[in-house]
Amino acid sequence: MTRPAFEDRRLSFGAEAGSYADHRPGYPAAAVAWVLDAATHPVRDVADVGAGAGALTRLLVERALHVTAYDADGQMLAELERRVPDVPTRVAPAESLPLDDASVDAVLVAQAWHWFDKPAAAVEFVRVVRPGGVIGLLWNVRDSRVPWMGELSDLIDGEDSMRASRSEAMAEIVAVHPGVEQADFPHAVPMTPEEIVGLLSTFSYVRLRADADDVYAAVRRLLATHADTAGRDVVDVPYVTATYRIPRP
Repeated sequence: MTRPAFEDRRLSFGAEAGSYADHRPGYPAAAVAWVLDAATHPVRDVADVGAGAGALTRLLVERALHVTAYDADGQMLAELERRVPDVPTRVAPAESLPLDDASVDAVLVAQAWHWFDKPAAAVEFVRVVRPGGVIGLLWNVRDSRVPWMGELSDLIDGEDSMRASRSEAMAEIVAVHPGVEQADFPHAVPMTPEEIVGLLSTFSYVRLRADADDVYAAVRRLLATHADTAGRDVVDVPYVTATYRIPRP
């Protein structure tokens, strides 16, 4: 079956901004704390790049940080403004941020690095982060070691958000950001079976498939029959938040 093109996928999220905000998981507070702890001075000003509908933005605001959200998709930022009011937003690509040199203490990216021109974004992040600050990259990765999640991953026949194996992803990041440090933060998100189907509809490689409805039907059958999920009104959806930090010397 023909897969949707990368560029079509990259530009497909705005039309589903509300569903994305409703169904995509947040991030463990411990993962954000681990990133920011690498700064050698107190972190105050933060750029949330590729902010989407604001899943990470909310955590940063809760830490009383001065956050500005950047995304190339204005529809996603409009959803963020509804969900996380009073956060300044700017429509801007990661590769060309409307920021002065050395003007923020941290740049954080959640679930978006794989959509960027990585070498260009790496240069841009170094440009805008103050010495002693930090760059952080986070991904929620499905924990396919859990049997039912492994079977679900096989059904949707797609990648996780890192778009590569863990070792390949690490090598790719190191290639543009030497000195990266990595840590994992397992967590689980309680969801109803229909919320899980809604979550899958936010994956561009599922939503844009010609047979997407068949995939959703197969997932419903799995959840209704698997020993770990059958008969449950709420299922714990297992993730590992793969977290990378790059201290700015």
